[in-house]
Order: sequence, then C-alpha cells, then structure tokens
Amino acid sequence: MTIESTPESAPGEQMPKAYDPAAVEASIYRRWEESGAFTPQTGPDQDPFTIIMPPPNLTGELHLGHAMMDAVEDILIRWRRMQGRSTLYLPGVDHAAIAVHTLIERQLADEGLTRHDLGREAFLERTWDFVGLNRSRIFSQHKRLGISADWSRELFTMDDGPAKAVRTLFTDLFDKGLIYRGNRLINWCPRCQSALSDLEVDHVDVDSFLWQVRYPLIDANGDDTGEFISVATTRPETIVADTAIAVHPEDDRFKHLHGTKARLPVIGRELPIVTDESIDPSFGTGALKVTPGHDPVDFEIGERHGLPTISSIATDGTMNEEAGPYAGMDRFKARDALVADFKKQGFVEKEDPYTHAVGHCDRCGTVVEPLISEQWFMAMTKDYATRPDGGTRSIAGDALLAVTDGWVGPDGKKRQIKMVPERHSKVYENWLNNIRDWCISRQLWWGHRIPVWYCDACGGMTVAVEDPDRCATCGSEQIHQDEDTLDTWFSSALWPVSTLGWPDKTADLKYFYPTSVMETGYDIIFLWVARMIMIGIYTLDDVPFEWVYFHGTVRDDQGQRMSKSKGNGIDPIALIDKYGSDAVRFKLITAGGTGNDQRMEEPRLEAARNFANKLWNVSRFVLSNLEAGERVEALDSSTRTSMPVEDRWILSRLEQVVNNADRLMERFDLGEAGREIHDFAWDEFCDWYVEIAKVRIRSGKGPSPLPVLVNVLDTCLRLLHPYMPYVTEEIWSGAGDLRAYLPVNEDELLISAPFPRLDDLWNDSAAEQEMALILDIVRSVRNLRRERNIDAGRWIETYVLTEEAIQHQVPAIELLARVRPLHIVSSRDEAPSEAAATSVLDRAQVILPLAGLFDFAAERSNLEKQRSQAAGQVDGLQAKLSNQSFTSRAPAEVVEAERGRLEAAQSRLADIETRLAELD
Repeated sequence: MTIESTPESAPGEQMPKAYDPAAVEASIYRRWEESGAFTPQTGPDQDPFTIIMPPPNLTGELHLGHAMMDAVEDILIRWRRMQGRSTLYLPGVDHAAIAVHTLIERQLADEGLTRHDLGREAFLERTWDFVGLNRSRIFSQHKRLGISADWSRELFTMDDGPAKAVRTLFTDLFDKGLIYRGNRLINWCPRCQSALSDLEVDHVDVDSFLWQVRYPLIDANGDDTGEFISVATTRPETIVADTAIAVHPEDDRFKHLHGTKARLPVIGRELPIVTDESIDPSFGTGALKVTPGHDPVDFEIGERHGLPTISSIATDGTMNEEAGPYAGMDRFKARDALVADFKKQGFVEKEDPYTHAVGHCDRCGTVVEPLISEQWFMAMTKDYATRPDGGTRSIAGDALLAVTDGWVGPDGKKRQIKMVPERHSKVYENWLNNIRDWCISRQLWWGHRIPVWYCDACGGMTVAVEDPDRCATCGSEQIHQDEDTLDTWFSSALWPVSTLGWPDKTADLKYFYPTSVMETGYDIIFLWVARMIMIGIYTLDDVPFEWVYFHGTVRDDQGQRMSKSKGNGIDPIALIDKYGSDAVRFKLITAGGTGNDQRMEEPRLEAARNFANKLWNVSRFVLSNLEAGERVEALDSSTRTSMPVEDRWILSRLEQVVNNADRLMERFDLGEAGREIHDFAWDEFCDWYVEIAKVRIRSGKGPSPLPVLVNVLDTCLRLLHPYMPYVTEEIWSGAGDLRAYLPVNEDELLISAPFPRLDDLWNDSAAEQEMALILDIVRSVRNLRRERNIDAGRWIETYVLTEEAIQHQVPAIELLARVRPLHIVSSRDEAPSEAAATSVLDRAQVILPLAGLFDFAAERSNLEKQRSQAAGQVDGLQAKLSNQSFTSRAPAEVVEAERGRLEAAQSRLADIETRLAELD
C-alpha cells in the first residue's frame, strides 16, 4: 500500500470539500427504506426489541418535544438493530378527539357556521378530509428527523384494527361491570361542550378574592335568630346551589351550632349545619358552604350526609333557573352581581385578595366547571378477579403491582416495569393509590363512538362490538346509538396491544409483546402511561412494556415552556434546514441529563453541526491517503508490542469508549454516552491521533498509520450512527465509501452493520500513561504561548526536562506544539535558567526560553504597571473586607462576592510577579 495518494486514486477526492446535509439526507433515507432495514427480521433465534411510537396528535406540525422523542427512540432502535436484535419501531398517529374537534369547529366559525349547521355526517366527512391532509404530512416530518420506523405497519387510532380493539375492550369491561353509566360530578368545559377527566384539567394560579359571607341563623320555627355564621368562598356564584354548611366536629367555635340551621341569603333555602372531619378549621372562617353540584369535595360530603344536589350553572356557562334572580347571566357576571347585592344587604363580611389554583381545559384554556352529569365511567378500584396468589384484581391495583412488586405473566416470568428516571415511579404509585373512577365519555362527534344502542321500544340497552340491527332485549329494530364518543386516552390506552393486532391473536402480538420500551414525556405519566399499563395487563395478562423512559421538556433559551400563545415555539424542521438532522438529534440528546429539561440554545446546535463537519474533514483526510480498491490490513493485537505508542494508545482508549458507551446505553444514559463518544472522536482521535499520524505519513518512516486510522474511524462511525445517522452513513457507504477499505465487510449500509463490541484485546495502560505525558507537554507549550501572547504559528525553541524515554516522539511534539528545536534533557542545568517560562508537570517540566520573543524592557514596564494596578486593587479590597461595619451590615452574598474578587485579584498579582521573575 502506498502512503501518498494521487488525485486519480484517492477515494477522498470523491467527497465534497464540505458536508452538506441538505444535499444527502433525502437520498440516504430512500436507500434505507429501499434496503428493507426498517422492517424487522423475525426468527426464533432473534431477540425482539420493540418500541411503539407515542402517536403524535393529528392537529398539525411536529414540535421539539416530538423531535426529542424521535431522537431517543431512534437511537435505541438503531443501536439494538446494529446489535443484531429483531427491532420493530412501529409508527402511528392519534386522532386527538377534543383537539381536532375544536379545530374543525373554529374553521366552521370562520365561515359563520356551527357543527349543527352541517350535521354529524357532514362534520365527520370534513374531519376525515383533514385527516387525509395531515396524516401524511406528519410522517414526512418524522422522516426528516431520520427515524427508522417500519412504515409498512403505520397505524391511525381510528383505523379498523384499533377501532375493533376499542369496541372489544368496551364490551368486555361492560360485561364485567367495570364500565357503567351514572350521574356524577365531572369536569365540564363550556367551550368544548364536553366532559373532561381530572387529568385533562390544567390548574392555573389566578388572582381573585376570598369572600367571607354571612348566613343568618334560624331557630326551629325557621325564624331568624339575629345571629350569623360566616363562610369563606372563592366562588360566590355557586352560593345559590348550597345545600348545607359544614364544620369540623372538634371545632369549639361551632359546637353550639351542631344540628341547627341557617338560611341561604337571597334564595331563602334552609341549610342544615353538619359536621364533617374533612373540614379544615384553619381555612377561612372554619365553616364551609357545601355545594355538592359544583365541587368534588362538597359532592363527597353531600353523599356522606344525604344532602340534595343542586346544579345552578348550565353547560354553556350561564346560570340556570336554580340561580333565581341571576338566571341567564354568564357565571362570572353573576359572581359580580351576587357580590354587589350581598354587599348592599350587609352579607359580605370581608373581601381579601386571594390567589388560588383554578382548573382550565387543557385544550382550549376555558375555566372548567364541575357539573353533575350523566356520563360513562370505568371503575378503577373495583375487584373483578382473583390472582393466582390469592390477591384480588382491579384495574388500578394491577397497574400498581406491575411497578412495585412486578407482574407474573402467562409464561410464569415476573416482569417489573422500570421507569427512567426512577423518581417517576413514586409519583406514579401515589397517583394510583388515590385514583378515582375514570370518566370516559365525551360530548363530541369526532372520535370512537360509544358502542351502546338504546331501544326506543323497551328502553333496553345493547352493547356490542359489531353494529346491531335490533335490540338484544326485545328484538325491536327501533334502536339508536349513544351520541357520545370515548375519551381519546381510552383508545390510546390500547396502543401497545391494538397496534400489534389485538383482539386477534396475530403473529406480531405473539412475537413482539410485551414491548421493550415506552418512551414519552413525563407530563402524561397518568394520562397515558398508567392507562396503557392498566389495559395491557387487563387484555393480555402481561405488562405492555418493560421500561418507561421519560424525556425532559425542551424549553426556549430563557428556560420558558414553549407554546403558540407565547410565540416562542421553534419548528424542528426549520432547525434541520439550518443545521441538519444530525446536529438537531445530537444536541437534543447530549445537552442535558437523562429525563431532565433543557434549553434550546443555538450555540449547541452550531457545535453539533461543527462536529459533523469535523468527522467529514477527518474522513476526507483518511480516505485521501488510501488507494482505490485496496483494503487496509486487519489489526492484530498479538503484535501490538511492536506498534508505535500512539497506535496502542488510541486503540486502548477506543476500547474503553466502546465499553463505556455500551454500559451507559444499557442504562438509558444516552446523553452521557453521546458526550463520551464525541469527546473521544473529536479530542483524542481527530485533534491528537490524526495530527500525529500526519507526521508519520509525511515522513514515510515507520509502519503506516492507515490501518489504525481506518479501523478507528470505522468504529467511531458505528458508535455515532444511532446519534448522527446521516453523516455517518454518507461517510461509510455513500460518497466516502469507507466500507470498501475495511479489512472485512459484508454490509452494504451502516444502518445494518454490527455495533462495536468490547473484546478486551487492546487495553494498554502503559501506552496511555506515555501518551498522557506527550499530550500534557503539548498543552503546556500552548498554554505558555497563550499566557504570554506569543503568536501560535511562530516556531519557538523549547526544552523538556524529563526522565521518560520520549525522544521518538520529538517530531510529533514539534509539529503539534510548533516548537523547533525541541530539546529533551535530563538535567535542569542543560536548560536556560534565566528569562524562561516554566510549566511543571507530574513527570516533566516544560521550559520556554523567552529571549528574542519580545522586547524585555517594554514587557517589564508593562508588567510593572499591571502589578501596580493589581496591588492597588488587592489593598482596596482587603481594607473593605477588614471593615467590620461593611461585613456585618452588607448582605452575605455581597460580602462573599467581594471575597471572591479579592481572591481573583491576589491570583492575578501572583501571576504577574511570576512573569516578572521570569524576565530577570
């Protein structure tokens, strides 16, 4: 093999001088798809690794949260695929019932229409048109991010398969008594005109008032006694629906009122005064107005005491006939009117500014109203079966057991779902221990319609998977389907099983379930993760996944959450257009700790883009020194003792990086693994080894470094491929075609090539120690240059005092440090003792003669001026800090800051003194 290449034979010449992501990403993605690499190869000897993509909402473009999700999932998939696992990355889209329904209604409103003007059928036709437009666009955006999903299995939550799964689950739960219909207090959005679950309500701090209102006490005959009991409320508009007043049974202030009554102002209703241990005596006046129709706590009090339930607010947010004189008013206008009237009549005792959390619809932002409504519910804690160990089963209980103690599947193996970061497990457990029944019905037209039919003849109810043509009770054909749809999360809870074919017993379900990892945001741990675990265990008697990885939130550069309303959202596709997909992926993964939030800072994107360019340029250099059509020699660890120390060093370090990357990725510490690979590839390989190799290539002396260069570059590309798939693939199998020069290669594409494995053949601590000294010497020379403002390109004479045998490294040190001549000496007497800068290392001293580098007189004068200024600053700060009046009165952080300034000034003065001594 020749060392110096010619333009005709140099493979690197075929690579463009600069890496252009926009020019190659689309073509590389097509090659991946056409190769069939995205489709798993199933077989009895292959260990499946499965990720079911959290389906993005159908409402529009992907955001940076999706980009983060894609990056994490695709890294895991590509890594496991390269390890030889049968990997399935199954994509999908969620129908997002409330979000899409609201969006279509807004479009209609812009046209001066409502959904009722169109009718249900026409409304759904319009929605399906929207689905067709957005579904393909969402996946084209996913592909821009480089994800290697199996698009042949792509699903939509409203497709026939998932729809069948939804109906099957509903019917089975209903038959077991775990789904029921009833009148209960639910969260209602007046804007969306639909019920919401507790998890679809955002609690936002609102500045308002806390009013103390006086209720007249009455005697047994219903006459006023002239006395009052005061209650505190933030919602005076609901006073008209009060049915009692409650106090704590041990509150001495009210013991004389137990069993008596008060009169509701304006309305005149008599209210019993009841005792309940849920009352907090320290809040407000200690007495609580009980409004079962508009507050969940009050509803429970009402049930315990048999109180009537009154609703005074209609579904559109206006007051109804129960509100008396305030009927027809908007609820908030009624609040103002009622407070004004109570003030006039002397019932308002106190009005204090008060900030409290108010529930808002998480889709449209409207203040949510607790209302009594007939809805469908899923029983969370109702026992429905017995476990083999004798314990009882409930929907929530099974999901809790799967994370705490583990769930024994049908194969007899116990699987405990593990969460990353682990801290989310405790949050999950706390929520399940306090769970309420799930309201699963929504008053929407878009979504999975509830599979229940009512008989107009007998009033019976038919629940079925397939649409019935007659009543199951009396056989009448006069039946009509329930108008409501199911909560989006009901169908999404089925996602790990419905995507694999359940309720049918498919080959995919048998092979890929349970899945391996569910990756998502921590903000939907209850909305989605918990419910998938519930339904996965219920349907298949096994956990739906073994791991849950929660990625953090990507915030703007000020640390604020991104949102359309704030106008601080960032389009990931725009970032890809500017920096390339690899840079966006690499930044998102390596900029923060596992599961932690991070800021979207463009300097980090620029750094990631620069890293891709660094890999490209080094690859061009390596390939430019190869002959076309000739493979490099295989590395033989048995001959390593005869290899140059830098070869042994880089191979030893590479082996450690492979080991660390594998260990870190196994525990989902993807960011740290990426950072370690980056630091090795950039610092140790590109900045040090390649530069040393250039010396050997130019001199033509010693063994060729090309086999090491090619093999290390190949391993770096394999390590980085899951993180930066495009640039690594283009170097390996594209324009660079590195694969053609490897000692052994049977793969056409890097996506299918083996991931590096640890073999413990190249560990060499002696080489690492020797190279550490060489690198420290070079760094010391560079630091001395920088400290003394010596031109980095100027060749300077240098002495290295050491007992180590490094004479053979003189050419490399000279080139890297720009020193010539370089003297390796064993005695201080052999180096200049005056006018020299010295850096003391563990195993050497670097001595830089200063004579001739600058004007000594001018340098001394300049340093003396700096010494005077620094000494004056030190004296002033010492005097300030010795003044007890300042140190005792100033804030502690101010005093500490001044001490820090003093330490910095003293350090600067000492440095100046050292440099002056060097000139003597």
